[in-house]
Parts: sequence; C-alpha cells; structure tokens
Amino acid sequence: MTYLLLLVGLALLAGGGELLVRGAVSLARRFGVSPLMVGLTVVAFGTSMPEMVVSVDAALRGLPGIAIGNIVGSNIFNVFAILGLAALIFPVVCSRRAITRDVTIVVLASLLLTGLMFTGHLSRLMGVIFIVLLLANIVFTYRQERGHTHTDDDNKPLALPMALGCIAVGLGLLAFGANLLVTNAIEIAKSLGVSDTVIGLTIVAAGTSLPEVAASVVAAFRKQADIAFGNIVGSNAFNILGILGVTAVVSPIPVPMEMLKLDVWVMIAAAAAMLLPLLTGYKIGRLMGGFFLGAYVVYVLWLLGINGVGPLAA
Repeated sequence: MTYLLLLVGLALLAGGGELLVRGAVSLARRFGVSPLMVGLTVVAFGTSMPEMVVSVDAALRGLPGIAIGNIVGSNIFNVFAILGLAALIFPVVCSRRAITRDVTIVVLASLLLTGLMFTGHLSRLMGVIFIVLLLANIVFTYRQERGHTHTDDDNKPLALPMALGCIAVGLGLLAFGANLLVTNAIEIAKSLGVSDTVIGLTIVAAGTSLPEVAASVVAAFRKQADIAFGNIVGSNAFNILGILGVTAVVSPIPVPMEMLKLDVWVMIAAAAAMLLPLLTGYKIGRLMGGFFLGAYVVYVLWLLGINGVGPLAA
C-alpha cells in the first residue's frame, strides 16, 4: 500500500504541474505581465505552500530542526536538484533581469537569514521584517515586469476562469501528491532513528519541494524557461522572507546551531550558483545542470554520513 500511495502521489504531481504551468502562462498573457512575474509569484508561492504548512506546524510542535531545516534544505534542493534536473531536460535560458535582480534578492535574503540565525533564535520582530521585505519585493518586481508579455507558448491562452481553475486544481493536486510522499517518507526516517534536523534538511525539504519539481520540470518540457527559473528563484525568496517570516510571527523559533556549521553556507552557495549564467550567456546548460545535481548528491552523502563521514557516521 505504501508503494501504491507513492505512485499515486507522483501521478498527482505530474498532473498538477501540467495544469499549473498551463494556467500560469495563460494568466500572464491575459493580465499583460511576463511569465517570469507569474513564475516569481503565483507559481512560486503556490508551490511553496507545503513548506509553509510544514514549517508553521513544526514550530508550533517545538521542532525547530524541521521548521528551519525544511526551508534551508528546500532552498538547497530547489537550486541544485530541481534547477539541475530542469536544465538536463532542456537548457534553461534566463533573462538578465531575473538574474541581476531576483537572484541578487535571494542571495541577500540568504545572507540576512544566516546573520540572524547567529543570534540563536528567530523572533517575531524578525518575522515581521521578513514579511515587509517580501511585500516590497513583490511591488518592485511588478512595476518592472509590466509590459514584458513575451512567451514562446503558441497555444491560445485559456479564458480567465479556466486559467484560474487550472491553477487552483493544479496547486491542489500538487499539495495532495506531495503530502502522500512526505508522510510516508518521514515515518520511515523516524523508524531508522534519523534526527529531526536531518529529516528537515533532506526528506521534508525534498518532499515539500516536489510541487516545485513538478512545475519546473513540466515548464522545462514546455520550453517555458521563465516559469521554470522564476519558480525556483521566487520559491527560494518566498521560503525565507514569507514562510520563515510567517512562522516566526506565529511562533518564535530557536535555531539548531548545527546548521551553522555547513547547511546555511551550502544554502548561500546554492543562491550564488544562480548567478553563474551571467558568465555563460544567461543560460544554464546541461553541463551546468549536471554539476548542480552532482553538488546536491555530494551534500546529501555528507549529511547522511555515507562512507564514514558526516553527522551520522559511526
């Protein structure tokens, strides 16, 4: 039954991702904004809802390792695993403004979070600051993206009610499919004696990022590079400023200090890695995609203590 539920979850993710991307592209064309803007907001925020639910619930339960580890791990997974996979499927061409503006914001948000983590806890005031910064970023991005309506999608845009319906149903399928996978994975990990922090950084982070996987992979297959890239960048910004902001306001979070040894620095490195297309003609090719995936595999192997190293090593 467990394996059947996993397969059902994967099927729901695939279907939900297709509906979400199709609706998002149509929405962009209907409202005269760029697919990048929709990827940075509607798609990114929608696919990040599982992270929101998990982090708030974990904070209320007194599980800071999962509350913060989920976000740090998701941001690492989003770049190295999801963006790497999307680039292997079809090279991702990034717009200059997406890199110089939006990736820079993610890098700065990652640095801000790391600095605040050294205080030992994330307070309600810090949460409010994160939320204000997120809202300011949305307004700033919208003003710059108005009028950039170019898209490579030759399909006729859906009617507005149909586009909104596709987005809503797609997000619902993504959330439900991710929940099926995450619930079973967490139970298996706990039965093996894995710590809350490691579970948050790996299984929960990857599981709650499955909607991003589905949306970005489908966007890559449909050659919607702006949505694939914007989804990752927007999700990473929203994870820090939105999700941790709301979570800290709801319940201040003590910081698991072991994350400051490596994990937050890997998160910063992942954010900075999205600046690499500045050196490659604004393109993430298959070679870079393979490098990203390899980097994630190395990180996880270290984290799980394989080959006699890492926190779980004997």
